[in-house]
Amino acid sequence: MNTEFRKSLPGSRLDYFDARAAVDAITPGAYATLPYTSRVLAENLVRRCDPATLNASLSQLIERKRDLDFPWFPARVVCHDILGQTALVDLAGLRDAIALQGGDPAQVNPVVPTQLIVDHSLAVEAGGFDPDAFEKNRAIEDRRNEDRFHFIEWTKKAFKNVDVIPPGNGIMHQINLEKMSPVIQVRDGVAFPDTCVGTDSHTPHVDALGVIAIGVGGLEAESVMLGRASWMRLPESVGVELTGKLQPGITATDMVLALTEFLRQQKVVGAWLEFFGEGASALTLGDRATISNMAPEYGATAAMFYIDPQTIAYLKLTGREDAQVALVEQYARQTGLWADDLKGAKYERGLTFDLSSVVRNMAGPSNPHARVATSDLAAKGISGQWEEVPGQMPDGAVIIAAITSCTNTSNPRNVIAAGLLARNANKLGLSRKPWVKSSLAPGSKTVAMYLEEAGLGHELEKLGFGVVAFACTTCNGMSGALDPVIQQEIIDRDLYATAVLSGNRNFDGRIHPYAKQAFLASPPLVVAYAIAGTIRFDIEKDVLGLDANGKEIRLKDIWPSDEEIDAVVKASVKPEQFRKVYIPMFAIHEDTGPKVAPLYEWRPQSTYIRRPPYWEGALAGARPLKGMRPLAVLPDNITTDHLSPSNAIMLDSAAGEYLAKMGLPEVDFNSYATHRGDHLTAQRATFANPKLFNEMVVENGKVKQGSLARIEPEGKVTRMWEAIETYMERKQPLIIIAGADYGQGSSRDWAAKGVRLAGVEAIAAEGFERIHRTNLVGMGVLPLEFLPGTDRHTLKIDGSETYDVVGERTPRAQLTLVINRKNGERVEVPVTCRLDTAEEVSIYEAGGVLQRFAQDFLESAATA
Repeated sequence: MNTEFRKSLPGSRLDYFDARAAVDAITPGAYATLPYTSRVLAENLVRRCDPATLNASLSQLIERKRDLDFPWFPARVVCHDILGQTALVDLAGLRDAIALQGGDPAQVNPVVPTQLIVDHSLAVEAGGFDPDAFEKNRAIEDRRNEDRFHFIEWTKKAFKNVDVIPPGNGIMHQINLEKMSPVIQVRDGVAFPDTCVGTDSHTPHVDALGVIAIGVGGLEAESVMLGRASWMRLPESVGVELTGKLQPGITATDMVLALTEFLRQQKVVGAWLEFFGEGASALTLGDRATISNMAPEYGATAAMFYIDPQTIAYLKLTGREDAQVALVEQYARQTGLWADDLKGAKYERGLTFDLSSVVRNMAGPSNPHARVATSDLAAKGISGQWEEVPGQMPDGAVIIAAITSCTNTSNPRNVIAAGLLARNANKLGLSRKPWVKSSLAPGSKTVAMYLEEAGLGHELEKLGFGVVAFACTTCNGMSGALDPVIQQEIIDRDLYATAVLSGNRNFDGRIHPYAKQAFLASPPLVVAYAIAGTIRFDIEKDVLGLDANGKEIRLKDIWPSDEEIDAVVKASVKPEQFRKVYIPMFAIHEDTGPKVAPLYEWRPQSTYIRRPPYWEGALAGARPLKGMRPLAVLPDNITTDHLSPSNAIMLDSAAGEYLAKMGLPEVDFNSYATHRGDHLTAQRATFANPKLFNEMVVENGKVKQGSLARIEPEGKVTRMWEAIETYMERKQPLIIIAGADYGQGSSRDWAAKGVRLAGVEAIAAEGFERIHRTNLVGMGVLPLEFLPGTDRHTLKIDGSETYDVVGERTPRAQLTLVINRKNGERVEVPVTCRLDTAEEVSIYEAGGVLQRFAQDFLESAATA
């Protein structure tokens, strides 16, 4: 702690650390030019960094250098139950490993406050047209997840610094935005900016509040939980000026889909974005959060907004205490985090986006950055006229229409707009098509309250959009089963069936096994498509139905005006709603129940929770990086859904066959995501996505789609899991060759754990998405990046080769990938070692995050 910079915060009894004084002491006037994120990072360094290295670390920020690593100490860790649970399973396994070596397992605890919200395990089995959907879905969730919830309850009592929000209360990001983030923290009499890492790629949701919050994998979160600094090099800082204002009838969803396309084109992968300008100033906090939430879809690490009057208004709206709201403004103005104080900020790159250019948009199919204007759907071949056949679903049938996900249900304007459109549709006698499974899954209980206050809840229910859960559902692949009759018709007729959802992810195979493709849309558009019943429909021009007088009804006839939306929001969304929800949710209850043992009693028959194997067998051995065979050769844009799908488990999959063998009925197979605490189930999900294209598997001159692999040297094509089993039995080291943007999507650690357990020692790709690369390092898998101009095509890779990696592994060193071809030819290819920091080298050489911590823990215990 650098006490020379500790000062009294004017007008309060609190102290703060003066980052401005520390920065300007090195380079006078430099603080005024720093971006917002650099100012927050500077404060973190001044408050937490070793005084001996403070100036060197601050100089990285001042001089925009990247030659040294510097530490960041997030104030807290936020987890959803899937990755949070697997992180805590790992810590429980770590306790076992340390106990076996004579250490005290009770001393293994999160050091940093950790908040776990159970929000990712509910499937929409009962749709929004069932008045008892919420109760039915919650009962099924509890039954299916009894093993998981038993373990989570143990962790709440066994570990210090772990708080748990039980199921049925909302999505972690929306709870984080509406309550958990104080914006300015206070500990031990010191005020400082709230910062956090979260085990979900959409953790930047609260960047909208001016809070640095980034998504990390479960493995990186474990490292932060255990008190290790998150080491980084200065990320690229990009200023995004928003100009103009949205046109009438354009929603925040339309805006963010246009921005996602634009920012992907501008190649902001890994960058820290800061939005500013007159357009940004006029956006509500809900609109800002819609932008920040989609950061992983455009590839950015962070998507920040400054603290300004909109921030203060939102804190008041969501029922924060008056003293806390006053502290946020007071601290921000004193320390240069208030918007007016950032006019001199300099960025490494500047972009401009005109909000007035946004039209009504959707995204799809398959990618959130594949924007298409609704007016262009026909020209793109997506929509088109269809002839209705009584008793039959049409081509392009919308089988799922879901208002879901934190992206949109944290924005009252979006939800109110959907409610008003539903009211207008009901007045004119429109209805949902019978094959559409519709649902409303708000991210917060407050949504139901203000819909009821506005008299719109029953309007949505009438169209089939009753509340099915307060959880992350369809967007996460938890859309539940279809009506068996509808499912059979899709199979029998091989229908092109689709989903339309107000989420942030629409990757192939994610939303539902029988929805061949999915489209992202605003909540009111989701309602409109439930009425249309097919994507083969020009939503702007085609007729939705006829009123009582036989008059044709089109979208424009039911779309609410901006003035009406704003008036209803103002009248219906109130601070007391947020207080009523969150005060009891976060009340401190003394635990008077029985104490629990420091070691978890693993249930041997569980398919949900099993002691992790990371200190045993092959995982405890050396990784020679010699004689590796390709498990797969993959194209560009491989997502973590390809690597480790999260949706429903099918009976004929490797995981399904295993669960059946373990005695689990098919109706309770649940999702891949919920089984990630059991490595025996989860590793069978590796590359289990039926939409995978492994370029080693070719049929009639074309790459064959499916979860397939080719075992070498025999050349035998099998299901991916059979290939993995074969290679594991042979103790054959493996490598994966891939294209650009490898590992897009959710921050799931099993996308790295699965390949490591399969025996993969290295992955050579044209480029990596940030979170997945850190997860690979955390599992002891070496990420290698081809130099520009080199790829699997230029190297004529077909998967019959073996590979070696040669060279000293130092941060971003150039190593040599040796390709040994079947014909005896040897090719040496320079590649970049994507161990980016000395800390990552240390983690990799130890075998992974957990192995590194265990070594350090036992060494410190021995010297204590």
